[in-house]
Amino acid sequence: MEHKDIAVGLDIGTTKIVAMIGRYNEYHKLEILGIGKSKSLGVHRGVVNNITQTIQSIQQAVQEAESVSGMKIEDVVVGIAGQHIRSLQHSDYITRADADQVIGPKDIDMLCNQVHKLVMLPGEEIIHVLPQEYKVDGQAEITQPIGMYGGRLEANFHVVVGQVSSIRNIGRCVKSAGLNLDKITLEPLASANAVLSQEEKEAGVALIDIGGGTTDLAIFKDGIIRHTAVIPFGGNVITEDIKEGCSIIEKQAELLKIKFGSAWPGENKDNEIVSIPGLRGREPKEITLKNLSKIIHARVVEIVEQVYLEIKNYGHEEQKKKLIAGIVLTGGGSQLKHLKQLVEYITGMDTRIGYPNEHLAGDSDSETTSPLYATAVGLVMNSLEHQRNIQDDEPQDTAVVEEEPVIEPLLEDDPAEQEEEKPAAAKKPRKSIFDTWAEKFKDFLDNAE
Repeated sequence: MEHKDIAVGLDIGTTKIVAMIGRYNEYHKLEILGIGKSKSLGVHRGVVNNITQTIQSIQQAVQEAESVSGMKIEDVVVGIAGQHIRSLQHSDYITRADADQVIGPKDIDMLCNQVHKLVMLPGEEIIHVLPQEYKVDGQAEITQPIGMYGGRLEANFHVVVGQVSSIRNIGRCVKSAGLNLDKITLEPLASANAVLSQEEKEAGVALIDIGGGTTDLAIFKDGIIRHTAVIPFGGNVITEDIKEGCSIIEKQAELLKIKFGSAWPGENKDNEIVSIPGLRGREPKEITLKNLSKIIHARVVEIVEQVYLEIKNYGHEEQKKKLIAGIVLTGGGSQLKHLKQLVEYITGMDTRIGYPNEHLAGDSDSETTSPLYATAVGLVMNSLEHQRNIQDDEPQDTAVVEEEPVIEPLLEDDPAEQEEEKPAAAKKPRKSIFDTWAEKFKDFLDNAE
């Protein structure tokens, strides 16, 4: 791709598929260059159930984004959700062979790769391995071990697991749509990047992303992800209830929900009535808004209670695990009127609606800053970070290698280790390092005599 600093996020949801192209401007804010969305036809509860339809929907969204931005999309970062996703806690350790060297990124990668090899249930695969706290030689509560000395490196991990078949199906859809799958990210993590501030993550916060087919939960405390869960209910179930309860078609039910829906029945007066045109010459239907909000309220309470149960399972009631920043609601479902008040009432926690405008450039349009696009914005940010990490890796390595001979030039084991650390480097520098070391060693011997 000729535009190196550009990234694409693809949010494959139950109700819509969004392709978003973005880059960082000079103020390190995210500038959205193009956005394309299409109705998601082949996805049910976050899982692909019709490959052909999903491919078409992806292509449609991508074409729209390409025509708006005037760029060609090749690599994408895809979000994954669905009820098959579960998370678990795991701790693991490595014993370092060279304890007299400081811990580097390679050691952490080695530890993470070790966790990736965990044996899962048949048909499951690890999506994310997220380190929480580290221990170095038994010393606990270390958040960043790089640069420390130690022989035994231990860590607690938050491991996110999903079904192999679901992940493969998503991969197949993306490839068949003519795109390269750069990486897969869990959707609640992407949404969290877009709508949460660092202070909230430190204080402790639960992010609830209410989508069409699923409600995703991500809990942060002390800046670290602690718990993730996917609940198989979302906005579509509410629409379904309205359809059944008022005996109307789905399209009308969806419009009713968006325009007049409220999660708090007490807000509507008894005499507020909406008239809906009848099908093919039939009489129009009259529906009281109070009735409508009762139907919505019943279902929303169920969803919120399930989420609250997950928050309790994490251990919110313990003093150490208390979520001070409360709850942040995002996703399309969070736009339901009076939902914030209802969530506060059920959980007793501070609640706000999360808009992804914190990281967006000032001139972004109101559509982009809607909670609907929180996941897509987060995926673009994730992709840009991923690109930067890849670019940053090389200079870091050389910097580490150059420092090494300066630290301890008189250790006999040093040159061998340097050579091990720097296999890919050109031969000239290696030679010169060795020569300088040899000279210093000679001087040292002469002085000793």
